Amino acid sequence: MTPDEDTRQADEATRAAEAAKAERDAERERAEARSAELRSELAATDARRAEEQAAEADEEIRKAQERKEKLTGKEQQAREKAEAAQREAERERAEADEAERRSREAAQRAPARPPSSVSGAGVASPGLGSETDPGAAAAAARGSSASPAGAAGGASDRPEILVGAAFAGAFIVARVLKRLVD
Repeated sequence: MTPDEDTRQADEATRAAEAAKAERDAERERAEARSAELRSELAATDARRAEEQAAEADEEIRKAQERKEKLTGKEQQAREKAEAAQREAERERAEADEAERRSREAAQRAPARPPSSVSGAGVASPGLGSETDPGAAAAAARGSSASPAGAAGGASDRPEILVGAAFAGAFIVARVLKRLVD
């Protein structure tokens, strides 16, 4: 072999090695470019995901505000209803007190009534005579033991009315307190 041939072969080997190195470098650059593209797409996906999460959070905030407004409206309605019930209870109590006062006044103004001329003993008995049983004669002389119609006593004479009024008052107070707490 001649020195020119050796040089030429060495040059070809060098060029082949440089071409192979250039091919490897090009392949590495393509791989890095593809990797950069994938990182770019991943970042874009992350950005879209963050945007969607922000939109979902905004929607949740909007729904929470609507729910709060709705509950505030219900609360206001409940307070108004409780106040109306309180006013109604006070009005009913005042009417009951007024009716009791009028009943007492009427009882005080009414003259004492004589015993009724019509009694069970007087109607059932044909009369008193010598043959009448002395016990029956005494009962007929006493008159009727029934109280006159319309002569009702006050609430103090009827404890069941007081118990019922206390129960109704406690019930109304409990409902009002429940509405205020809820």
